[in-house]
Amino acid sequence: MRILLAALLFPASALAQTTAPAEGEQMASLLPFVFIFAIFYFLLIRPQQKRLKAHAQMIAEVQKGDQVVTAGGIVGKVAALEGEEHVMVQIASGVEIKVVKATLSQVIGKPEAVKPAHMEKQSSAQKNDNKLPAKEKIANDN
Repeated sequence: MRILLAALLFPASALAQTTAPAEGEQMASLLPFVFIFAIFYFLLIRPQQKRLKAHAQMIAEVQKGDQVVTAGGIVGKVAALEGEEHVMVQIASGVEIKVVKATLSQVIGKPEAVKPAHMEKQSSAQKNDNKLPAKEKIANDN
């Protein structure tokens, strides 16, 4: 009588007592979770670890004179290394800011020697990139 009353009041527990799942069924129910974890590992976790490792290596190799970009988007040249955690970045002539190394998002490399602007203008003035013919070559119809 008690079993019948328990089965009526708690049918799930009564059913669980009478039928125990087989060992193979338990493993089969865990298989989708293992498959999902493997997908997450190869598509999300592993690439993120590679990016973090590459960023840490990039920060460790920063040298004086390298051109860098901070996480805030400031572009400058490393003026001095201050210990393991900070660098002085020159963002304009005579203007230096102290930046935490971990906030460096990109190391561009050594800045290239820039030609003065007046030199570029002279060289571009000498060559004729216009598609129109020169003034002397146009025939006068008058």
